[in-house]
Amino acid sequence: MPRDSLWFHRDFRLLWAGDTASQFGTFVGRTALPLLAATTLAATPLQMGLLTASENAAFLLLGLPAGVWVDRMRRRPLMLRADLVRGVLLLSVPLAWWADLLSLPQLIVVALLVSVCTLFFDVAYQSYLPSLVGRSRLVEGNSKLQVSQSVAQVSGPGLAGALAQLLGAANAVATVGLSYLGSAALLGRIRTSEPPPSPRTGIGLRAEVAEGLRFVFGNRHLRAITACTASGNFAAGAFTGVEVLFLSRELRLPAAGVGAVLAVAGVGGLLGALTASRWLRWIGQARAVWLVPLLTWPAHLLVPLAEPGWRVTFAALGLAVFGYGVVVYNVAQVSYRQAICPDGLLGRMNASVRFVVWGVLPLGGLLGGVLGEWLGVRATVWITSVALAAAVLWVLCSPLRRLRDIPAGQLPTATQNSRS
Repeated sequence: MPRDSLWFHRDFRLLWAGDTASQFGTFVGRTALPLLAATTLAATPLQMGLLTASENAAFLLLGLPAGVWVDRMRRRPLMLRADLVRGVLLLSVPLAWWADLLSLPQLIVVALLVSVCTLFFDVAYQSYLPSLVGRSRLVEGNSKLQVSQSVAQVSGPGLAGALAQLLGAANAVATVGLSYLGSAALLGRIRTSEPPPSPRTGIGLRAEVAEGLRFVFGNRHLRAITACTASGNFAAGAFTGVEVLFLSRELRLPAAGVGAVLAVAGVGGLLGALTASRWLRWIGQARAVWLVPLLTWPAHLLVPLAEPGWRVTFAALGLAVFGYGVVVYNVAQVSYRQAICPDGLLGRMNASVRFVVWGVLPLGGLLGGVLGEWLGVRATVWITSVALAAAVLWVLCSPLRRLRDIPAGQLPTATQNSRS
């Protein structure tokens, strides 16, 4: 193993471990909270849509100014505070359940506030990685972090389903809060000195937000990536709004069965994380952005073909292949964005992209709930699966299709960094 591998980078290992703890909490929570709402609180499809929307609403409400604020402060302390607040918020859910005070409005409020913390954590984390490991090792760093996310995606839903089956969904939520506190403890041990934030420009919040938006939407490649990810996330938000209802009611799976299907589906994401670097070396970083989703995202059309019995495997297989493609795509496009962006714009660039691609998630969740009430759960799954398969058209029809790797002229220079 080369000595310059990130395996030998102590502080990256701490970041990786902290992110792993956080990802486990996230994927347990994504299954446990909807299960708690669906089983204990008997939520309707519309209420499930509201819960899904609240989990991502901060990206729509605060996404753009968050990038400016992240660029104005050190990123690691911000990540620590976000972890601590998320842990406390989520531990309030089992406490309320034990006191027989839990209600759906509390779940929605907790999910909303957690989404605010997640917004700042994610923008700070993606802006922090280049200064921690250097731009030359971004693909390796993002690939390793995606492995953690994929392992959590594999085991988190299964763990949540098992805990919900054995102890109740509220007890599973307690694991989420503890995971965030563990993440904060690990991040607090990082020793690498973080560069100070860029000096204040004095141009005002609105102008700084506009600068980040111009960087993203003034670049044809970033514009296509952002549109593709946003379209996919909008459809994914609508699908997530009815996903647990589809698995538990349409396919008649118990809580443990729901977790098992989602865990099997997560194997695809794990394999994607383990092989992403090879894909990028083999076919090129720019080409991977459109070719991999073209080959894998249409597999989501298998999901609405699932039925009770052995055909439940259609749902697991479709989600696994789709998840594989999403992870490889994410490693390619996130590394691309980080590589071409000047340091002083990283927070605003990431926040501008997140504002669009995550801001559509609550809208998608609401749409999924409305469609589930109006057309039925299975019809909603068909509509969202078609939309997910079609999202790749944005990058397939973009100038990225004519590239293999990042054009050298797009890499930031020291002059650009100092000006930003």
